[in-house]
Amino acid sequence: MTKLTDQELTEIIAGGETDRVEFKESLSGSAKESIRQAICAFANDLPRNEEPGVVLVGVRDDGSLAGLTVTDRMLNQLADMKTDGNIVPPPSLAVQNLELAGGDVAIVRVDPSDSPPVRCKGAIYIRIGPRRGIATAQDERILNEKRRYGDLPFDLHPVPTAKLADLDQVRFEHEYLPEAFSPAVLAANRRTRTEQLAATKMVASVDDPVPTVLGLLTIGKSPQDFIRCSYIQFLRIEGTRLTDAVVDRAQIGGTIPDMLRRIDEKLVGHNRTAVDFALRFRESRANTYPIAALQQLVRNAVMHRLYESTNAPVHVYWYNDRMEIINPGGPFGRVTVADFGQSGLVDYRNPSLADAMMVTGFVQKFGMGIALAREELANANHPEPDFKVDDNNVRVTVRARA
Repeated sequence: MTKLTDQELTEIIAGGETDRVEFKESLSGSAKESIRQAICAFANDLPRNEEPGVVLVGVRDDGSLAGLTVTDRMLNQLADMKTDGNIVPPPSLAVQNLELAGGDVAIVRVDPSDSPPVRCKGAIYIRIGPRRGIATAQDERILNEKRRYGDLPFDLHPVPTAKLADLDQVRFEHEYLPEAFSPAVLAANRRTRTEQLAATKMVASVDDPVPTVLGLLTIGKSPQDFIRCSYIQFLRIEGTRLTDAVVDRAQIGGTIPDMLRRIDEKLVGHNRTAVDFALRFRESRANTYPIAALQQLVRNAVMHRLYESTNAPVHVYWYNDRMEIINPGGPFGRVTVADFGQSGLVDYRNPSLADAMMVTGFVQKFGMGIALAREELANANHPEPDFKVDDNNVRVTVRARA
């Protein structure tokens, strides 16, 4: 969290107590308990401010400074409220001290929780304007809905900075819908366009038609404006080391269907065909790599990669003696580093994206990508693909025939 400056603190105090600000004169008496309740309320963020709440210790109710001297012990007491077991699940908070002319102020900044409702000693506290209260049944239902949203896979998270106009609805109508539904279903469909987008998870809901990560990746006009890592970096290297000469490079962006079509063009273009004229009656042709195997491995990387909290793209590096495909994000769910790649073992970090890739024809069977790649490579007399897997990346190396 970014620390507050003197100027920011002065402005917050001048604004008085709100649904994001609470004053406390000191830590004496029942103040500690009140502060825990305030932390709980800010973490629940019932007003959906989506911004930190602030408890200011050393400020009276009227906004005047109490002349408090903040000690290290006091700051430790405030910081310990995160993990002392009274507030569950533990909130995300930071503590700092600012020295002003009229006295010190201890500041507790609390981030909204991804997993509400948050409870303090069993009670759910919420902020209602400048006052604190116990959540009603309706309040708790809203907080539970917020938790369900927080538990959604990342591909279904709405992107608040995106607008409905950032989705290509012509493409949605003429390309995606006909693949997703039969002509009879579409003919009988009386849903509005927004309802169709919500039903296919391209927007969060009818009432909140904000594009989701899935919507931007599948039918977005410019997905990388919002999900910057969602591209493929392709390099064709004339040599066996990354420092050797690069003869072709491309940063392949756009929607996932567009990216996969363009990377297919690169793979086909560089997959030189060797011709053997030694046979008496016919020539024999063999590609450097079986293209189907490369497609499966690249599509697998795009489907299973991590799209949040990273700026790394999928890398496809083509050397003279091998290919390397690297995607950010290690194994997910019930797949571990130890059992990665085992037949029949699969889990989905981006389950709705996997569905969309099947709808658009880039995936035929779920959970079969690695198995199909292995089969294609074996049939073409290539070595077994080599997977190096850790918690942050998956790297697969496909070697040329000996």
